[in-house]
Amino acid sequence: MSVILRRLRWMIAGLNKGTPVTPKRLHSADVQPAPFSPLTQQQQLQLLKSYYESKSEKRKPTQPMLEAVHEISIYIHRFHNLDLFQQGWYQIKITMRWEDGDNGLLGTPSRVVQYEAPDLGSEDVYGVWRIDDTDHSFSTQPFRIKYARQDILLAMMVSFNLSLNKREGPSTSGVILKFELFYAPIMENGISLQSSLDASPAAVHEFRLPSKALLGLHSYCPVHFDVFHAVLVDVSVHISLLKGDVYTSSQKVPSEPRVDEDYDNEDYDQAKQEMLIKALSSARDILIEELQKISKAINHSIDFTDFTSKFGDKQGSQFPLSADTDLKNDKGAREVPTKIPNGTKQKREDGVLLFQSKDDLLQLYHSLGDQVFYLWSMFMRFHRTHKTSIMDFLREQWAIDRRAEWSIWMVHSKVEMPHQYINSDIDSSSYHGSRGRAPVLRKISEDPAQTAAMRAELHRRSIAQMRINSRSIQDMHIFGDPSRIPIVIVERVVNAPLRSTSGNSYFIHRESKNANNLLVETHSKGTKKIHGESPGQNGRVLKIVVFVHGFQGHHLDLRLVRNQWLLIDPKVEFLMSEVNEEKTSGDFREMGLRLAQEVTSFIKKKMDKASRSGNLKSIKLSFVGHSIGNIILRTALTESIMEPYLRFLHTYVSVSGPHLGYLYSSNSLFNSGLWLLKKLKGTPCIHQLTFTDDPDIRNTFLYNLCKQKTLENFRNIILLSSPQDGYVPYHSARIEMCQASSGDNSKKGKVFLEMLNDCLDQIRAQSSEHRVFMRCDVNFDTTLQGRNLNTIIGRAAHIEFLESDIFAKFIMWSFPDLFT
Repeated sequence: MSVILRRLRWMIAGLNKGTPVTPKRLHSADVQPAPFSPLTQQQQLQLLKSYYESKSEKRKPTQPMLEAVHEISIYIHRFHNLDLFQQGWYQIKITMRWEDGDNGLLGTPSRVVQYEAPDLGSEDVYGVWRIDDTDHSFSTQPFRIKYARQDILLAMMVSFNLSLNKREGPSTSGVILKFELFYAPIMENGISLQSSLDASPAAVHEFRLPSKALLGLHSYCPVHFDVFHAVLVDVSVHISLLKGDVYTSSQKVPSEPRVDEDYDNEDYDQAKQEMLIKALSSARDILIEELQKISKAINHSIDFTDFTSKFGDKQGSQFPLSADTDLKNDKGAREVPTKIPNGTKQKREDGVLLFQSKDDLLQLYHSLGDQVFYLWSMFMRFHRTHKTSIMDFLREQWAIDRRAEWSIWMVHSKVEMPHQYINSDIDSSSYHGSRGRAPVLRKISEDPAQTAAMRAELHRRSIAQMRINSRSIQDMHIFGDPSRIPIVIVERVVNAPLRSTSGNSYFIHRESKNANNLLVETHSKGTKKIHGESPGQNGRVLKIVVFVHGFQGHHLDLRLVRNQWLLIDPKVEFLMSEVNEEKTSGDFREMGLRLAQEVTSFIKKKMDKASRSGNLKSIKLSFVGHSIGNIILRTALTESIMEPYLRFLHTYVSVSGPHLGYLYSSNSLFNSGLWLLKKLKGTPCIHQLTFTDDPDIRNTFLYNLCKQKTLENFRNIILLSSPQDGYVPYHSARIEMCQASSGDNSKKGKVFLEMLNDCLDQIRAQSSEHRVFMRCDVNFDTTLQGRNLNTIIGRAAHIEFLESDIFAKFIMWSFPDLFT
């Protein structure tokens, strides 16, 4: 600045060393030259502006500056109420911004297309959608939610334009897409309704669009908000890079003029402009490839004839005449043309075409831009015609990609199921003849829980150093802080020999009942039989999932797992067991009987309803239990009223269940709590869990439950455990050997081995049947909770199974076949 002022003063004073000045004599010697007064701030700014303009006139000829814009179109199909706690008015607000913190230019809503009118009555919808220019947001019209699993059809496409800002080339920054859910009580209406909705959002769900995706993407993007506002908003995101404006470099006046020695250097970065050309070419190729893939998937072809006739003779477009041609392998469609009309020389440098002619660059820019815009408009028309089919296809692709996308937090391994555990003092050679192979001696040198915790912690540290580089949309609930997400170690048990069923099996005693034809006999008003159909005939499969809470639990404890199950299979019928609420201190036999009565009543009611509406082909009955809820449901399966339904058992998910009781529990604080419960309160279930309900350990309830065939009829068994859970012994939740029992040759140790082998034998049961058996270790990040009583006694992890749904999301979407 001082240099500029000195130059300006030099100009104002009229000093010119090249022109001699003749001094003029003054009439009075008393008159002195006026001192040089400093310039005011306004005069300085005016002089700076004059100087800047004079320098601009002498600059080199202006160069064309090319711009592009990302168009991000969001199709909002429907709003599905999974588990909202309150009835009332709801509204969705959408905004987007650059991830790198440059909030100067936000995504601006540019176009809204309402495909269909909302399927609501006049009293269930208020106003219209709106665009707010103050925060560049789009808001849907408010709609009224009355009941669970309610669907609201929205069917609108909202397009945002996101400028590259000051980036002459393609951006390397991602974009944050933000969904906000607003709520107003149901009694609000008119002006009061809108003012309530304009308050702070009830829930927020953000997604990251990686920079790689900004050239072109068509993806499903389910919006769930949070565990307290569990909904499903079916959304698909469609992105392309479009041609923007062309301006000259002199038109782009900086906000603060710079005058220095380097100012005359040309600010036109040709390399960045050529990168923009290449980005437009990539956007065109991606758009063509995606159009072909989508049209093929939904079985509706796209006609490229008009496009070919319009751009066939133009530079940069040599497309085939039909959509059936493989454009992906076509040079004319996949590469930027290397033939310049004027014969200008070119060269390749680091994969970027360097053009010496600016006219050629501008011509190619316009040609590619026109092609991308035409293809983009073609897709928008195609999407409006086939919106539902496209949404279904993108949803299927999203579901298929879940295992790969979430594999960062999942460790998969395979282990062989041991034939049988025996005491170390027994001669294993006696088992070779009858069993076919040697049993496994129970010798464990390390604590499995500590080993599992250490393995998970090492994996968590590696995630903190990992750089996630993907084109897929990233859910910020998961990718926002990757090192805080639960680590799931999946151990799939393979090579499990399945023995033939025993003489006491239900399948042997079925006598003349045909397992393939007869489904079940129900006795309502009059005896009625529902028969299965032959394989060639269609029929409905009734899918029922029963959720059983734990000690002093609530019937909604497992609602987060239920919500994930509903997302995978929306047609499933679920029962959140309530019969044992406030009764979990009693005898397991009584609790099991109550549950069996509740389940059979529910099944009969759903079967009657299904038979009235159509043909009932089959039933799939699944169970999910938390903590001692697993003992309750296994007890219910031993009841005679459940026997007709055992062959319909499908998937069993045990969430931290003490299947082998508390014979070996290393948590001294928790053991003290159990002792107090047994002394101060009438808690028969605690006596049964600790094997003190009978003087003879072989007459105890849990020992005899393990001999019952409660597991052998399930086709899929998933045992969830956590080494951080101090409420349930690690080995008991996983049904495996523990370190404490190693070397214990007492009666207690032998009883434990008998229970373990009995449970594993059930999992091997049923020849010619394929069973999936998995153990899943869930390791939560408890560092934010600090060191308190809950973390010390291990309660934090035990309750985290009920308060987090990310672990269930990982497991269920990675193995969807087990839950459908």
